[in-house]
Amino acid sequence: MIGSPRLRRLATFGAAATLALVLGACARDYPNTTFQPHSEYGRAIDFIWNRLLLLGTLVFIFVEGVLLFVVFKYRRRSDDVVPPQTHGNTALEITWTLIPAAILVFIAVPTVRTIFETQTKAPANALQIEVYGHQWWWEFRYPEYNVVTANEIYIPTGRAVNFTLRTKDVLHSFWMPQLSGKRDLIANHTNYIWFTPDSTVPTTVWNGFCTEYCGASHANMRFRVVTVKPDQFASWIEHQQAPAFFNAAPAAPAVTPAANSANAAPAQPAGPTPAQLAGFIIPKEQVPAYTIPQTPLPDIKFDDRLAGDAARGQQLFTGAGTCNACHTISGNPLAVGTVGPNLTHVGSRIAIGAGLYANDARHLARWIKNARVMKPGSIMPTLGKGQFDPQSNSAVPGGLNDQQVADIVAYLQALK
Repeated sequence: MIGSPRLRRLATFGAAATLALVLGACARDYPNTTFQPHSEYGRAIDFIWNRLLLLGTLVFIFVEGVLLFVVFKYRRRSDDVVPPQTHGNTALEITWTLIPAAILVFIAVPTVRTIFETQTKAPANALQIEVYGHQWWWEFRYPEYNVVTANEIYIPTGRAVNFTLRTKDVLHSFWMPQLSGKRDLIANHTNYIWFTPDSTVPTTVWNGFCTEYCGASHANMRFRVVTVKPDQFASWIEHQQAPAFFNAAPAAPAVTPAANSANAAPAQPAGPTPAQLAGFIIPKEQVPAYTIPQTPLPDIKFDDRLAGDAARGQQLFTGAGTCNACHTISGNPLAVGTVGPNLTHVGSRIAIGAGLYANDARHLARWIKNARVMKPGSIMPTLGKGQFDPQSNSAVPGGLNDQQVADIVAYLQALK
């Protein structure tokens, strides 16, 4: 038969697709699923999805059933038989108009109701968080507490959280799959979205994404949401309000002329007080594995055996505008830049590069050395000595050597 090879190929593809679906359905963990909502907003969207899926399935079964009935009942039997000709059936036409209209009513009413529910204003006591989308990272501000962070937020369970959404450049979209729906960040327009994390939600971490194409590193624009109990949130806020301190030994001799310049940062206290270390940070053992990035490292050479000096790293950070021109660190009066993410307490964050890499010395060193290779389109300049800059298409003539990079890494990781 001519059609047999084609049918066999289709059967093979169909069997493979079916097997893939079955294996996928057997998985136990769905970290980014929308079918396990943990807020009233998520449940409202889940309800609409289930209602539409149910009605759509019923319509599909009915239409396909009628279609198969007609195909088999009135299939061609003989070339000599001419079927009777008809010129319309008023009752049938009225019926197939009324049935879809009734179905649309069952769809429209709950849909419109859900739209109004998810567009209402947040409660007056809601926690306010201002969200700013950048290419390609997230800035978060807690205006009532005067706290600014980047790519990671803490929110208390059982309390409504209202997000004010703005963009600093192009369109972005803010989405936390297991907590709420998504909403766009639009230029010259402020959007809002709010929800209440269930009080039964444990202290854990959730993934967040940008879901509106925004440029070369759109897929690399991620963030983390940490749900905590109210007392843990209060402790975290108190700690975030404090300046960033680190246990620094007396500074070793400067390793670059810039470190001795007039721009060198003043010495910080020898160490933090117990109150400053008491703030809650989610323990590593409570951070789910799926929220820790596993992005492969590009081929950037670095001597991981080097031990960094945090005091020297602070001097390098603020010397000759190396890093402080773009970043803010509360407690470091010379680090007040606003171009890049706020790095206050950066050492306690789960990831770097807007959720692209794990926040450890190995990844951070290479990020400082050549962020533009680590993340396409990054505006952070290439700082490593002799590194090739993919945006300028040339090698960096000066820059930091590996020891200097290790010192800055030690400083940043000490900012708990």
